[in-house]
Amino acid sequence: MRNFYLFFIALLITGTTACKSAMDDLSWDISPDSKSQVIEKEINGIAFMFCLLNEQGEPATVFNEGENIVFSFSLMNNLKESISISPEFINDDFYRVYGYNNTDMGKAWTGMWCNFRYEKMAIELQPDEQKVLNCPWFLSDNFNADYPLCKGDDMNPLPKGEYFTSLHFDFSYNVDGKKKDIKNVTFKIYFKIQ
Repeated sequence: MRNFYLFFIALLITGTTACKSAMDDLSWDISPDSKSQVIEKEINGIAFMFCLLNEQGEPATVFNEGENIVFSFSLMNNLKESISISPEFINDDFYRVYGYNNTDMGKAWTGMWCNFRYEKMAIELQPDEQKVLNCPWFLSDNFNADYPLCKGDDMNPLPKGEYFTSLHFDFSYNVDGKKKDIKNVTFKIYFKIQ
């Protein structure tokens, strides 16, 4: 009988660990072979969307050589309360592009809050309000970076090849004066230029 209890406890611990691991996995990716060209996930009342847009403003993972690529990430507050979001999720790898051999091709934006103010900034969202952070790979008359992202030095179009970009971040926000965290989120997009 004692062995049965030990087996049952071991089974419970293993099952709990497996469930916790599955719930803690906040990682999603898409590729040119995926059915969807957009990563859309809601976590704790915050809806996240990440995709690449072609020059027609449509989500895509296959681009023509010389075509501009617009990196698009959005946050939507699906809570009933307004939220204040800490901008630290916009880290140095945000919108950074790598070749499949991990060659760093650079990132689409060059700075944040380019208004020369030194106070700490936050992104404020009312219920059902969305904040979009679009940024083109290179500047053109049709594409600019969405505030608070800044676009300075111009990038050349990416050459033909296979690439990926990923967002890996911890996300903090305040609701009614209480800090909430969403940890270890990863969105990854594999794309190609033909």
